[in-house]
Amino acid sequence: MGLLQTIRFVLQRVRGKPAVQCTHLDQIRDVTPSSTGCQQCLELGDSWVHLRMCMTDGLVACCDSSKNKHASRHAREHAPDHQIVRSMEPGEDWFWCYTDETLVQAPGPTGTAQNPRPPME
Repeated sequence: MGLLQTIRFVLQRVRGKPAVQCTHLDQIRDVTPSSTGCQQCLELGDSWVHLRMCMTDGLVACCDSSKNKHASRHAREHAPDHQIVRSMEPGEDWFWCYTDETLVQAPGPTGTAQNPRPPME
């Protein structure tokens, strides 16, 4: 995420509501992670900061704080599909929509995703 996206993300988490509604909830699938690390970084011999998983195809890629920014590149290359990622970091359960630049609540037990109202931390 760039600086503006990071600020927007933090504000949404603190306020407990999204700035905009996500219009890509239909892209969330029941996916399995493609790997335990960013495969593209591993092939390049690079490292990453955090991992994100595409909720359309399960691709695990590095975040925008990482040198290669493979997760957002994947979203750009597959637009308008593949826009929602999930954090793969332990203890994190948030989803992010690249197009709408907003948090997305994880799908519930019925498999329906919603725009979030995350708990205050």
